[in-house]
Amino acid sequence: MLDPSVPLPPLLLSTTAALRRWCQQQRGQGRPVHFVPTMGALHPGHQQLIRRAAAPHRGAVPAVLVSVFVNPLQFGAGEDFARYPRQLQHDLSAVAAAGGGALWAPEAAAVYPAGQDDVTRVVPPPSLTQGLCGASRTGHFEGVATVVARLLALVRPDRLFLGEKDWQQLQVLRRMVADLGLPVAVAGCGTVRDADGLALSSRNAYLSEAERLQALALPQALQAAQAAAAAGELDAHVLMPLVRQHLQAAGLRTDYVELVSAHTLKPQQHLEGLSLLAAAVHCGPARLIDHVFLMTRAPIVAIDGPAGAGKSTVTKAFAARLGLVYLDTGAMYRALTWWVQQRQADPADAAAVEPLLVDLKLQLGAAADSDSADPTAGQRVSINGHDVTDAIRSPEVTAQVSTVAAHACVRAALTAQQQAMGVRGGLVAEGRDIGTAVFPDAELKVFLTATVAERARRRAHDLQQRGFVVPSLDELEAQIAERDHLDSTREMAPLKQAADAIALVTDGMTIEGVIQALVELFRQRVPEDAWPG
Repeated sequence: MLDPSVPLPPLLLSTTAALRRWCQQQRGQGRPVHFVPTMGALHPGHQQLIRRAAAPHRGAVPAVLVSVFVNPLQFGAGEDFARYPRQLQHDLSAVAAAGGGALWAPEAAAVYPAGQDDVTRVVPPPSLTQGLCGASRTGHFEGVATVVARLLALVRPDRLFLGEKDWQQLQVLRRMVADLGLPVAVAGCGTVRDADGLALSSRNAYLSEAERLQALALPQALQAAQAAAAAGELDAHVLMPLVRQHLQAAGLRTDYVELVSAHTLKPQQHLEGLSLLAAAVHCGPARLIDHVFLMTRAPIVAIDGPAGAGKSTVTKAFAARLGLVYLDTGAMYRALTWWVQQRQADPADAAAVEPLLVDLKLQLGAAADSDSADPTAGQRVSINGHDVTDAIRSPEVTAQVSTVAAHACVRAALTAQQQAMGVRGGLVAEGRDIGTAVFPDAELKVFLTATVAERARRRAHDLQQRGFVVPSLDELEAQIAERDHLDSTREMAPLKQAADAIALVTDGMTIEGVIQALVELFRQRVPEDAWPG
């Protein structure tokens, strides 16, 4: 008998009919189809994509399909279409080792039934294709978009996995999926490199031993510019020549070196937001590309939403998963309340509280020795040099924190403190005005919410778990609706969705499902190559 714990070797699918049968069978078993399109000559970078595609997602175990098709439309005259490595048996073994379920290797006639010269073309916007690789590879991204649109139409996957190494291609395909309204989620995966830093590529096989050593100048040149940027150099007219000088010194022929906005791919004169410094070179018979992401600060995530939407719970876990600091704004207000009490000021008297805000030093940080499963169990809170991590949870502080937080001077001061903490970035904060007032330039803004009925249900469950009397759902809904009205109409820090925030309605979602959705939204804005997490 077959051992269900041992994965079966991947099927080799050669026809469209076989592909459709396989996809129907997987969906009939309740398995989403995750798709990894490639041109073959698979290497560990491709295998990383396959492993990521095979990981359980939102409670389901996906079926992973890998395609191998050397697409003639994306090769220009004089390029390497004829000699591009074709090694199907090797690829089948690589798919098996990485946990793929099937390898689809269609003939050109299956992909382009009327022939490649008589196929409907998908033309990406020039803003994404006229620079970087598009400047010297005319028609390349049109060929890429056309073949991927065709493959998606045949496979109809739930998720599409693409490498960040080909960043311009990833942006083009994300835009195509969005503009055409294709029902597939696009997941980018970080660049995989050899131990010496060279990005993995099927074209590395063209290099001789000496040429491969020479090719190391490409990642080294980009790393030198990255170090210069980290030291404060923001000028593109300094960073780009620095890369060119390294490449020239190594004897590499440069195709381009460009600094662009990571998402729009528009040229930049200086670093601003998330930037991409990319280069392409010719080394022997191979054309190689690579990039680094440059940031003036680490990323910031702002999560706003009404009371009872579960912001704190998911924000803490989300921050821990991505290696971000959880900015506990509630702890900040509690710490200030403790300080007010220590100074024996009247918490209700704004005039008495305001002088205590001068030169206020609030700090949040993680304890290095914490091994708790709770992502904030080891978080330390200090104010003016006093560690108040435990003290701010006292009943005395709890009883007066709302009074202190209601003062306009307190709100203004702590907003300034939060913004000061965000100068270097690397944090996620939740509240009611984080994306609108505190961090309006956050890389990701999410308005996390749920219907009043859902929040009432959650509130009833919470009260029951804590042993309190549970009002009727109608009464709880009325209370929550009134709280929403007050929060959204108050003068100071009203509850408001930022214009560029993404609304995430969590009705029917598990906590893990919400966290995963936040991670996926983050990865649309911040690539793994920029912030591995």
